[in-house]
Amino acid sequence: MTDQRQRHILCMKWGTKYGPEYVNRLYGMVRRHLGGDFNFVCLTDDANGIRPEVKCLPIPPLNLQLKPGQRDGAWKKLTTFEADLHGLRGTALFLDLDVVVVGSLDDFFTQPGDFLIIHDYPRFWRFGERIVGNSSVYRFELGAHADVLAYFRGHMEEVQKQYRNEQEFLSHFLHKQGKLRYWPAAWCPSFKYHGIPRWPTNYWRAPFVPPGEEGMLLGSDSLGRDVASGIAHGARISLMVGAVSTAAALLIGVTLTPGGSSMPLNVSVAGLVNG
Repeated sequence: MTDQRQRHILCMKWGTKYGPEYVNRLYGMVRRHLGGDFNFVCLTDDANGIRPEVKCLPIPPLNLQLKPGQRDGAWKKLTTFEADLHGLRGTALFLDLDVVVVGSLDDFFTQPGDFLIIHDYPRFWRFGERIVGNSSVYRFELGAHADVLAYFRGHMEEVQKQYRNEQEFLSHFLHKQGKLRYWPAAWCPSFKYHGIPRWPTNYWRAPFVPPGEEGMLLGSDSLGRDVASGIAHGARISLMVGAVSTAAALLIGVTLTPGGSSMPLNVSVAGLVNG
């Protein structure tokens, strides 16, 4: 089992798209859903407004040769694979700033595997084997995959031509090494694909918690109510109605039997015919 003193939560914030409130909210969700001690680290270019419990460290330079108008945002996460990331040691769980944590994170540190990532969600226009992972949530041993970043730095132009972004390159690189593993599908559902009602009902129905969340085995409905509890309650009412109906039918049948006999009418008729 992983030593809890060496557990790290990593996130990354740069530019102005996500403010410090995203980091602060993410810390609060992790603190609520991860038992034991951990270090919460934000790799950022601006630590202003971030709560003091979060350790802010600079994002390592990527040394990417950018073309005019090209953004390096699609590749920055690769810097988490530095051979020495600010002296951090142990197991790291990376979370995107827009992740919403609704259940326990404990098993994310004990699930077997060298490198674990979300299996990217299927698209109807994509065919063949799905290898690519979604890097919104991934776990690894700090310093263990420095070859990922080293290869990228040595083949930047080639990698950028072949792969759209860092998660596509990362997935194929580790897949070739036999190190790529995926989280159980129910652990990391997509808000876009699993939490929004289907069209056109999404125009009037509210988003919901997908199935498999802690305390909600089948998720919630559009009002946030536990679906499994609703099914159980409905089944109890149905059984009660069925029992009352059966009892009432028996009472009426006994009452209408000729001569006060409790024998059903159809059996009595059959006996007369056979005689």
